Amino acid sequence: MERSEFTPQDPQLKKIAQELLKQQLGALSARATLNSSAVRRRREEQLENDYRQPYSVDTDRILHSLAYTRYIDKTQVFYLIENDHITHRVLHVQLVSKIARTIGRFLRLNEDLIEAIALGHDIGHIPFGHDGEKILTRLCRAHGIGSFHHNLQSVQFLDRVEKKGRGWNLCLQTLDGILCHDGEIHNQQLAPNTGKTFSDLDDDIAAKKEDPDIELTPMTMEGCVVRMTDTISYIGRDIEDAIRLGLIDRSDLPGPCVRILGSTNGTIVYNLVSDVIKNSYRQPFVAFSAGVSDALRLLKEFNLQRIYMNPKIKQHLGMIQRLFEILFDQFLTELVSENRSSAIFTQFLKDMSPDYIDRHRPEEIVRDFIAGMTDQYFLRQCPEELRPSTVGR
Repeated sequence: MERSEFTPQDPQLKKIAQELLKQQLGALSARATLNSSAVRRRREEQLENDYRQPYSVDTDRILHSLAYTRYIDKTQVFYLIENDHITHRVLHVQLVSKIARTIGRFLRLNEDLIEAIALGHDIGHIPFGHDGEKILTRLCRAHGIGSFHHNLQSVQFLDRVEKKGRGWNLCLQTLDGILCHDGEIHNQQLAPNTGKTFSDLDDDIAAKKEDPDIELTPMTMEGCVVRMTDTISYIGRDIEDAIRLGLIDRSDLPGPCVRILGSTNGTIVYNLVSDVIKNSYRQPFVAFSAGVSDALRLLKEFNLQRIYMNPKIKQHLGMIQRLFEILFDQFLTELVSENRSSAIFTQFLKDMSPDYIDRHRPEEIVRDFIAGMTDQYFLRQCPEELRPSTVGR
């Protein structure tokens, strides 16, 4: 639900909303993020007459974003494979949202904020997943615009690109959670870094572009939950996909991990969620127990070596890299030369606000255009004779 026109709040709706707020305040932990703490870059008078709560509004806006729609054809791990049962990005974010809200419910946190962060956290992912991200990072560095990170790009899309460059004006707490998620970093325990401002958010983005090794910590418990849940949601799911594709056998899983976490996605998720709830309840942090944390770390190392670095799924990587280079150079040339027939003008910059164009270098505009592409749209922009073929499984 995202209204284009607003009317003064209906007294009955206002009363119902106040009753709901009173109920929620009584149910939430003292460490939960209150709706009253939500802050946006720009004041919106119409929201002051809206009965919806602020993080629920953020969720609505993310769901209505064009970038969210494009999740449907974004690689999770496996690309150029024709198999309807392989996880795509759209399913991953829904799993993160569901699992994180389950944890948040038992920890008595703000589920609306958790949902907004979870659904928006991967919007910045580019074609062909982490392989595409590594390629685009090299191109961005070569063109002097810093490192590319999908979490930074998620904020960029929602805050600077969507709505023709005006952005969705999401709450600081939502954007911070999106920015600070990182499923590749392993934390046994994560405590929020409270008290941030929009200035801090902007500084964190700039610092991360300069130094990719900087670790960012969410400002809310809800953001910490989503960050931990990102790993919970993909670790077992990627194993199931790899088994389905014949890359590994279930018997290959490390014995210590199986004994503690189980050998199927369902048992892995259940055991990890149960452990987080038990070790985080009434605590000022989100945590795994030491044994479960060690098992999860070992399982992540297994996935990295046996799945993510498996040469069988890298067979098209060289061609994909070449195509990224071709498109980046092509669109940059067409943008600088003002070739108005180029897709970067007709498909991306058409009706874009002057503010967006004025605030971004040509290389940054090309980055945003390519990063927003789905896998198939990216391939359609490439010379037909260079397009790799999909593999049926």
